[in-house]
Amino acid sequence: MRCFIGLPLPDDVCVALADLTAGLRTGRPVAEDNLHLTLAFLGDVELPELEALHAALSDVAFAPFDLRLAGLDMFGGRRPAVVFIRGDGGEALLRLQSRVTAAARSAGIDLRRERFRPHVTLARFRRDMRVEDTDKLGAFLAAHGDAALAPFGVDAFALYRSTLHPDGPVYEVLADYPASA
Repeated sequence: MRCFIGLPLPDDVCVALADLTAGLRTGRPVAEDNLHLTLAFLGDVELPELEALHAALSDVAFAPFDLRLAGLDMFGGRRPAVVFIRGDGGEALLRLQSRVTAAARSAGIDLRRERFRPHVTLARFRRDMRVEDTDKLGAFLAAHGDAALAPFGVDAFALYRSTLHPDGPVYEVLADYPASA
């Protein structure tokens, strides 16, 4: 099954992000109940690996910390793939992400080695974006690029299953892992 590890967002944060993306007149917004900050994308995971992963993630220790979402950006350069809001949880977030990826590797999961860029994806775009859609995206970023939400507490991370459907993915929490302090 297709899985990832992420930070669930409080309901009020999801509502605020959905309200923000309502002004984006192009692309496919991420469903409000799918908004999260990915710590590690695992890809397809078999049941034995999943059981080992659950055991390893249960041992990940971290203290609660504050997360701030601020500043819109996009991945994909001249051909935007996604628009996102940056996440800043300081060293605490970076340590948690490092511990989570180490736990996944210890469970036998082969992760791509990429620099961690904390963010919450807000919308996705087709690669063959029309000029008028590019203009709409540019106008949205110009108007809302400095969007910022109040910091909020992070006291757990989760293991998710992602099921792909024609109208978008559906995410299901398989397990929650609370902070240890």
